[in-house]
Amino acid sequence: MQRRLLTAFAASTLVAGACHKTQAGPPYQRIPVEQRDIVVTATASGVIQPILTLSVKSKASGEILEMPVQTGDEVKKGQLLARIDPRIPQSNLAQAQASLDVAKAQLDNAAAQLKRSQQLFQSQSITQAGYDSSQLGAATARSAVVTAQANLQTAKDAMEDTHVSAPVTGMVLELDAVLGTVISSPVNDVGGGTVILKIANLDTVQVSALVDETDVGAVQPRMTVTITVDAFPNRTFNGSVLKIEPQAQVTQNVTMFPVQVNILNPEHLLKPGMNTEVQIHIGERQGVLAVPNAALRTPRDIASAARVLGLDSQTVQRQVAITPAAAADPPAAARYVVFASRGDQIVPVPITTGLTDQDYIEIVSGLTAHDTVIVLTGAGGK
Repeated sequence: MQRRLLTAFAASTLVAGACHKTQAGPPYQRIPVEQRDIVVTATASGVIQPILTLSVKSKASGEILEMPVQTGDEVKKGQLLARIDPRIPQSNLAQAQASLDVAKAQLDNAAAQLKRSQQLFQSQSITQAGYDSSQLGAATARSAVVTAQANLQTAKDAMEDTHVSAPVTGMVLELDAVLGTVISSPVNDVGGGTVILKIANLDTVQVSALVDETDVGAVQPRMTVTITVDAFPNRTFNGSVLKIEPQAQVTQNVTMFPVQVNILNPEHLLKPGMNTEVQIHIGERQGVLAVPNAALRTPRDIASAARVLGLDSQTVQRQVAITPAAAADPPAAARYVVFASRGDQIVPVPITTGLTDQDYIEIVSGLTAHDTVIVLTGAGGK
């Protein structure tokens, strides 16, 4: 009975050991080479701002009697934004019109007087001095008419200035005055006059994104940009790099460069002041062969990887024709090697690589879509 128990115990121990060995599995994974898109981005943050914000003022001074817009309103160019008390401009307009009427009447009289003086001078009934005086009176009257006409036009313009219109098509961002506010004109106020409201066109907005100096060297104007905002977490907005500012900014001992980005905003969903996450597309490949970055081996660690895979390291180095000098300073075309599963064997394959992101790298040559690469796991992958 005791022998049977010992035999059973030994058998169960062997089974458990076999199960434990099976569960551990090989120290690697087989990953098929696949076609995928590889996008390399520089990530930054910024705040939505209008490209241009206009501060609207009135050339007319006085009390605001009407203001038919509110913040957030979309307005068209020429649309009424505010109406200023027109009583003083109306009075000035009436006076200017009266002055012009008087000047015209005086010109008629001066013209008639000149005509009579000319006839009398021809008949030698008056002297040259008398004739010259009539000519001067007519010229003075004509000048008075021109001045009165100019004053009248100025008064008409002042009257039109009591209607403040939108200088551009855009959105009202801020109201700086309300009904009943007595405003001053920038024409007469040395302080620059009263700002009534601020308006901006939001069809295209701008982000000043702070890009780390390690990434900014790869950023170029007109590169594609994608941004996200907290208000629309499941949506992206597209734009492009406008320019890279030459002056760096140091934030928490990190050197950053402001990159100006223009974002298309036809639906006006993006509002000034929104915080954004910016992704600048430094490089992009679509539908290329790619393998995980973890599959790559440099000439320096091929031998250790070969031992983990149960391969002879010297044989592996001969297969990829890597000399000790090449291992110390590998050429660009043979900088990486992957271990591929071909048939029932694991073989080293030198590869030429292209663009890489954080997870995958483009394969330019050395592998096909039918290959499977080996990615070491656990301690073997380090």
